[in-house]
Amino acid sequence: MSITENNPAARTVASTQSEMTEIVLPNDTNTLGNLLGGRLMHFIDLTGAMAAYRHSRTYIVTAAMDHIDFIQPVNLGDLVTLKSSVNRAFTSSMEVGVKVWAEHTRTGVHCHVASAYLVFVAIDEKGHPVRVPQLILETADERRRHADASLRREHREAESARRKEGRIAAAALESAAESNPRTV
Repeated sequence: MSITENNPAARTVASTQSEMTEIVLPNDTNTLGNLLGGRLMHFIDLTGAMAAYRHSRTYIVTAAMDHIDFIQPVNLGDLVTLKSSVNRAFTSSMEVGVKVWAEHTRTGVHCHVASAYLVFVAIDEKGHPVRVPQLILETADERRRHADASLRREHREAESARRKEGRIAAAALESAAESNPRTV
């Protein structure tokens, strides 16, 4: 994989922060009147992409939704606020954290309802990976999230290797079965 080099400037975590608010309408809910999980995942992907765009200033694609916690349901009529920022910039990829709150519109009560980690890859017009700017860490919380992102990346890479080994083993078994058919 060749990565385009364009010597991007470093950017702060604060410069990547993005926020989006949506109202939960009937079309967004299940038969119990709760926000559909897939719809919330869509909102999370959009808000995460905003942070990745702000950091990379180029095209980006979602490579993974690494982890998502649905903490409690979001109800019809609630306001959903999503906040995102880049946790770590690697070579061409970025981990973005997204936190989601629901606000009951009549009482004004806010509660944390979901959190997720996504990986985005910066690409050029032809779909080739491009280098992303380094991330400037200014607070203890940003340094903690930066270190945690590295651990999550190690887990993703180990899981990817495990799945690849499983596919290779399954293909070998299938090949052996085809070359030695059982007779009845």
